[in-house]
Amino acid sequence: MSSGSGKRVVVTGATGNVGTSVVRLLAEDPEVESVVGLARRFPDRTPPGTEWSTVDLGAEGADLAGVFEGADAVVHLAWAFQPTHDPAVTWRTNVLGSLRVFEAVAAANVPALVHASSVGAYSPGPEGERAVDESWPTHGWPDAAYCREKAYLERALDTFERDHPTTRVVRMRPAFLFKRESASEQRRIFGGRFLPGQVARPELLPFLPDVPGLRVQALHTEDAAQAYRLAVRTEVRGPFNLAADPPLDTALLAKMFDARPVRVPRTAARSAIAAAWGLRLLPASPHLFDAVLRLPLMDCTRARVELGWRPQRTATEVLEEFLHGMRAGAGAPTEPMRGRKVG
Repeated sequence: MSSGSGKRVVVTGATGNVGTSVVRLLAEDPEVESVVGLARRFPDRTPPGTEWSTVDLGAEGADLAGVFEGADAVVHLAWAFQPTHDPAVTWRTNVLGSLRVFEAVAAANVPALVHASSVGAYSPGPEGERAVDESWPTHGWPDAAYCREKAYLERALDTFERDHPTTRVVRMRPAFLFKRESASEQRRIFGGRFLPGQVARPELLPFLPDVPGLRVQALHTEDAAQAYRLAVRTEVRGPFNLAADPPLDTALLAKMFDARPVRVPRTAARSAIAAAWGLRLLPASPHLFDAVLRLPLMDCTRARVELGWRPQRTATEVLEEFLHGMRAGAGAPTEPMRGRKVG
């Protein structure tokens, strides 16, 4: 435990989309005395009360237990989305790196571990409009590396909780997370570095593909970060769904873009994505597309009741802000989130 009056919190993946927001909110929290951000490269700016440590979770030999010593909580956010063509690389960082974090939390006797799981950890959802709570199975979609890795870590945490019952474990399962500053990073991750952000202008999209069953939930990264902050401060345990209303589907997007929906069969859409991915023109894999089509809608009642959490922005507002960021080439002063325009 920290020797001062406030908490000492270590955040892995501190320079990414979620990490930058979590670090800032924790640094501003009067109950938090110090924040230690872990990342592979130092950012250009440091919030007051924050220090940095460089570490690559995918590499063996890092002294994580030494960094975690004296911490009141570890917030584990670090994640690699690419290369999607080499899942062994992402497995090394995401799964083996996470297992090192869990082992170090136990070795350093950290009282609380807040882990970034995902809606992608859930098994395919039920038929119809029914939203699922946190008791829904978390076996993921096995063909997608992202879902497979998130689901594997859910099982690893089951074992961790059994073996270390005094450690408070919180699993956050957020929907797709966006903010203006993440626009350039996420464009590169999912659309490729050569996709121009200006394509998000309504006048350039007279038609939108309408794929049956394609409907997702979204959340502003700042709202997700508030949930992480509350999980550090509040004596809660277990999983929490995090999402904003309304769910995003083609009808809503078409209204936003003043575009006409054009029905595209699933097989045709998947074939196009598979071809682009196979030619390395598109980073997002067809396996992830398959998973997205099967994601359940999440019921976030538990987060409202036990955490006292409510999103401050609607999913529509989140998407509008993100699209403005894409057009502007928005970013942040960290290596993963550098802003960049294309075209």
